[in-house]
Formats: sequence, C-alpha cells, structure tokens
Amino acid sequence: MSQPPRGLGRGLSAILGDISGADDLRKPVSYKDKEKVGSTTPHSAADVLLVPVDRISPNPYQPRLSFDSEELEGLASSIRALGLITPITVRRCNDGKYQIISGERRYRACQMAGLTEIPAYIREADDQGMLEMAIVENVQRQNLDPIEIALSFQRLITECKLTQEQMADRLGKSRSSVANQIRLLQLPIKVQHDLKVGQISVGHAKVLLSVNDADLQAKLCDYTIKNGLNVRQLEQKVKQLSSKSDPASESKGDSKNITTDNIPEIHKSLCKECARFFKGKISLKRNENGKGSLTINFNSDAEINRFLDALKNS
Repeated sequence: MSQPPRGLGRGLSAILGDISGADDLRKPVSYKDKEKVGSTTPHSAADVLLVPVDRISPNPYQPRLSFDSEELEGLASSIRALGLITPITVRRCNDGKYQIISGERRYRACQMAGLTEIPAYIREADDQGMLEMAIVENVQRQNLDPIEIALSFQRLITECKLTQEQMADRLGKSRSSVANQIRLLQLPIKVQHDLKVGQISVGHAKVLLSVNDADLQAKLCDYTIKNGLNVRQLEQKVKQLSSKSDPASESKGDSKNITTDNIPEIHKSLCKECARFFKGKISLKRNENGKGSLTINFNSDAEINRFLDALKNS
C-alpha cells in the first residue's frame, strides 16, 4: 500500500496534544461570554480565556525575525472593526504572567488596536515545547522566509538537542528536506539576505550551494538578480564556469597565458605529491611570469574532513 505524502500534516493538533479544540484554532469565536483570567470556573485546554494585555509577554523563542509594519497596521484596523477572530496561544509563567506560544503578530496588532484583553488558549509547555510549537505554527502558516525556517530548524537541533531525524519526525518532513533547508545557512550573508527578501528563490540558492567559492556565490547571485535568470539558466551559467576552471580546457578561450608547457618539472612534482597526499584531484596553474595557484578540488564536506585528518596526522 502506498504511503501518504509527507508534509506538515501533523500540525498544531499533534504537537499541542489531544485536545478537542485544537482544530478550532482558525475558526471565528465569540468572546462575549468567555471567562476572564482569574475566574474560578473550571476550564479545559480547549477553552478560550480573556487575558489582560499587560500580563502577556512575547515568545523568547520566536522564530520570526521581522514583522511587516504595514501588515500589522492592516490587521490592527481589522481588529478594531471586528475584534480578534483567531485566539493566540499562551503558557502560564510562575509570576502570574503569560508568554506567547503562537500568535505574536496578532498580539502586536491587538496592542496597536488598543485592546486591553486578548482571547487566548492557555497551554502547559516547557521551553522546548514552546520552541517546537512556535516553529511549527509559523511554518504551517507560511509566515517564515526560507532563512528564518533554516535558523528555526538549527535552533531545534542546538537548543533542544534534537537530531535531524527527530526534528524531521516532529515536523512531518523528510530528513533530507530538513538537511537541505539548514544548508541554506552555509551561503554568504549577502546571499542569505537576497533569499530572505525574495530576490532569489530557494531553487536559485540550491544551485549556488553547488559552488564551492563564497565570493563566486555572491557574484553569481548578483548576476542572477541583475539579469533575471531563472533556476535553469543559473544552472547553465554554473556549468559554464565549471568547465572553464577545468585544467583540461585551459588551453581554450582567452587562457593563452596559462599552459602546461611552461610549468617546470618541480611544480608538476609538487602537484603529483599533493594529489598523492590528499588522495584527491589537484589543479596547478602557472602563467608566463611564474605566478600561479595550486587548487585542491573536493566534492563534499566529507572530503574536506578527510583532508584535515590527513594534515593533522602528517
């Protein structure tokens, strides 16, 4: 029997637990008769309570790094006219206050709208649970840009001590998908910024990750934006550059000053010894003036680690 496609299908209901109201988080609710915080009336996790704004603090594990001011003002205007339709979710703190688990954007808009109380689901959660809920809620709502998602995944690994496999299981995603998302953090900061603001797509970013030189990644990113390249066109550009850097093609094009004929035997011997030592491909270039470069080629981070081990053990 074929397996259903994996995705973020587990959702908040899976992470928040087995509560009857978890599926109602996005349904309009009337708060006229809702209990206020401090009421002695028994309530379950599915109940919505009115919590004073001044007793709520933002989520310290908020994965979202920025909030659009125009969008906030638009939401605040809607709240002034109709009230808050979807409750936020908070947890109790020892000092009688509350921390937001999910819904900080709505919380900020309520503040702008001048509300003194906010409807909220109140949940019990530790720090790890808070971080997980906040990340899943934001990813589900597609509120995070690719870099924010990557940083959030990295936080789950470092702060919650999760493996990629454990995190993938919690998020309902494949391990390779999680790994590829985190790899975006290997890009230069400038390229990450262009990805955050939508100048390039995740597809473009994955192609740039195949380039080993950070400066070249940044230049290719600028070139892509300036010329409006799609992902396929960027792939072709990278292939062209790769073929030009191949020593076998150096005699072609405008590389007439870089030849194998003017490389002394001692340089060739150096290249051979390095290749033997690193057990990898070594490229040597030298111009007519005697200047050149020795390049160690690699295909993965695992090879880099092998090179480092060879140096340490030498």
